[in-house]
Amino acid sequence: MNKKSLEGIKRRLKMENCLGIVTLGRKDNNFGVLCRKRPDAMLPFAGRYRLIDIALSNMVNGGVSGIGLFTGNKIRSLMDHVRNGKVWDLNRNANGIKLYPPLYDNDPLYQKSGDINEFKKNEKFFIESKADNLFFSTTSMVANINLSKAYNEFRKSKADISLIYKREDNPSANLIGCKQITCDGDKKIKSVGMYIGKNEKTNIYLEMFFIKKRVFFEILNEAIERGNELYFQEAMLDALKGYDTRVYEFDGSILYINDVKSYYDANMKVLDVHYAKELFYKNGQMITKPKDEPPTYYRSSAKVKNSYIANGCKIDGIVENSIIFRGVNIETGSIIKNSIIMQESVISEGAHIEYTILDKHVVVKPNVMLIGNPSIPYVIGKGESISNEINHFEDNMFKSIKGKELRTAEEVI
Repeated sequence: MNKKSLEGIKRRLKMENCLGIVTLGRKDNNFGVLCRKRPDAMLPFAGRYRLIDIALSNMVNGGVSGIGLFTGNKIRSLMDHVRNGKVWDLNRNANGIKLYPPLYDNDPLYQKSGDINEFKKNEKFFIESKADNLFFSTTSMVANINLSKAYNEFRKSKADISLIYKREDNPSANLIGCKQITCDGDKKIKSVGMYIGKNEKTNIYLEMFFIKKRVFFEILNEAIERGNELYFQEAMLDALKGYDTRVYEFDGSILYINDVKSYYDANMKVLDVHYAKELFYKNGQMITKPKDEPPTYYRSSAKVKNSYIANGCKIDGIVENSIIFRGVNIETGSIIKNSIIMQESVISEGAHIEYTILDKHVVVKPNVMLIGNPSIPYVIGKGESISNEINHFEDNMFKSIKGKELRTAEEVI
């Protein structure tokens, strides 16, 4: 047995009695065109990752060997990325990763949205697992967490539920609206409320928790009987007083991604080398689907400063404080500052881009200027072609109208 295989077995033994569950976020509408055809869990991140990679890597590095991924409605990109889980060493007959897209039938129970009914429809997955405990995670909170340590504390406490939180001094504004936890000196829950921005210190709930499988089914079935909640996290938080609930404090850095601004800020944070080392390596390496491409080619006129540039790019312009994904072509005389340029986009000669997010396969034609600001980044959707031609706007506005001549302003409206 080689060293890599032995290390994998040791990791799995740490959490052999725990089943991992990934539930996708409910914030797709907050990201505009970036989530038109993808869930927020599939947002590209830091040049080569997706947000789902963080959640999966945390579980695998902690020793979770069985994971259920509940995909939500926008499943194509997610299933293409995760596939059989081989990248995360999850392509196994026993345990491994299992993807659960939504199921639809005529039963009124199943017509409701939310993950509670998805869990009920797929309860066989939970029942057949030999694990006695479950770990739930969303993809909105980005952090490199030592889950095996958190799990050991959960087991030693013999609690029914354990919530993971982060103590924040001078919390950032985008944490407003998050759940905050109040606990006593014995790490027992006193209350869970909402952070509204008034306190200088708060305990932010990371939307991650351990729960005994027995307790999971009790809360799940009760929630279905009442019919008040659509999401298990809400039902679980409402039921905390009836169970022995503890907390685990995470002492690392977190990034909360819940809209375009926080998504932009999180990517820019990765340009801090110290933070990047913590996120991608501290408690185990973050893993993503590999793509075989040649190294990036820097032409003689290229000037790059404080930027992350993935492989397969061609750089012949100025790039500062930016995240450049795989296969991007930046032509002569173009300037890119404080921006995120996603996979296989083309920045033509003389273009000037600042505080902008370009989705995949965007073509920016020569001499185009796109400038947003740090508070409101300018966003271009996937596959768009941006030019200075006067007909560009009209073509986009009327491209779906065929064979009809619009003669008046009233008709246009």
